[in-house]
Amino acid sequence: MEQVILVINAGSSSLKFSVFELPDTGEMRVRAVGQVEGLGTAPRLKAKDGSGRSIADVRWPNSEITNHEEALQEIATLLRSRFAGQVLAGVGHRVVHGGPDYSAPLLITPQAMDALAAFVPLAPLHQPHNLAAIRAVQAVQPELPQVACFDTAFHRTQDMVGQLYGLPYEYYERGIRRYGFHGLSYEYIAATLPTIAPEIASGRVVVAHLGSGASMCALLNGRSVGSSMGFTALDGLMMGTRPGNMDPGIVLYLLQQEGLSARQIEDLLYKRSGLLGLSGIGNDMRVLLASEEPRARLAIDHFIYRIKRELGALAAVLGGLDALVFTAGIGENSARIRQLVCEQAQWLGIDLDPAANERGSARISSAGSRVSAWVVPTNEELMIARHTRKLLEL
Repeated sequence: MEQVILVINAGSSSLKFSVFELPDTGEMRVRAVGQVEGLGTAPRLKAKDGSGRSIADVRWPNSEITNHEEALQEIATLLRSRFAGQVLAGVGHRVVHGGPDYSAPLLITPQAMDALAAFVPLAPLHQPHNLAAIRAVQAVQPELPQVACFDTAFHRTQDMVGQLYGLPYEYYERGIRRYGFHGLSYEYIAATLPTIAPEIASGRVVVAHLGSGASMCALLNGRSVGSSMGFTALDGLMMGTRPGNMDPGIVLYLLQQEGLSARQIEDLLYKRSGLLGLSGIGNDMRVLLASEEPRARLAIDHFIYRIKRELGALAAVLGGLDALVFTAGIGENSARIRQLVCEQAQWLGIDLDPAANERGSARISSAGSRVSAWVVPTNEELMIARHTRKLLEL
């Protein structure tokens, strides 16, 4: 019987999933993709098959589906009906934080769960939900092997000097260091470049993962040597609801002068800042680009400004730049944002091809551009499936 791998990416109010078949040879093929969204409020299950045809669209009244375990049960019911003749061989999970010790995918054990729970304070908006999804699978099929794939692991190749903060060294030993995130996305891009753009794959490349969560990574010969995010996913670029890089003294000011509690500051930094906070309109870049409100334009301008600064910094880390790669929701779909970024990067040698950019071509810089620019769709789910297959020797 054919075997499949289930990939789960759990958020606070959603549970995304993908099903990959395991052929005897060759690349895995996605058989289904979907999500349960609106957990606890207006739950809805949507799913498509590998060809993009809808296979489920179910809504539940009165918040009947309130947690990850209940959502997983609904997903399992759907998958049993669609893939009755296939065997679920394993489950791969996106887990945001692997701490200083985990630089590779990890087979889930009780000891591993205890270790990963210790990283909850480092990723409070993500880690608890990632672990909740693992527990939900355990409750349904405790014998099923599960694999944790970390967003931080890809960045463990960075030099120690780049991971340090200027704090007493004992804090580094306690785990306060630059970790970097979106590693599964960057790992996929690094693995894909030799096929899509072999001329830059071993060179000096900055990848801009631009979405609701946004970051940038410097790749040298396909390895992470620098990243915009640091100790937490608050650092670096401004994001949908997060401020990005800021003076740590602001936190002291908010505590001492504004009288905010630690919980209030956490809410401010994770949920009420970024594009949402600056614009006062929302955190959806499409809405902001269509708006004529001055603060919408201000938010976009600051978003581009932060990318420009980070691009310069990462180019310095690399000692020069051969290519800029756009990926993730905004990076893959917004020609206007790509245009604005490339215009600000002309000094680095990027000459945008406007027509190629509007088409969303793989290469969006002119043939004579000294530094090339690219659009490469990411696929974190396939990366997780690959890791799961390899670790479980399927």
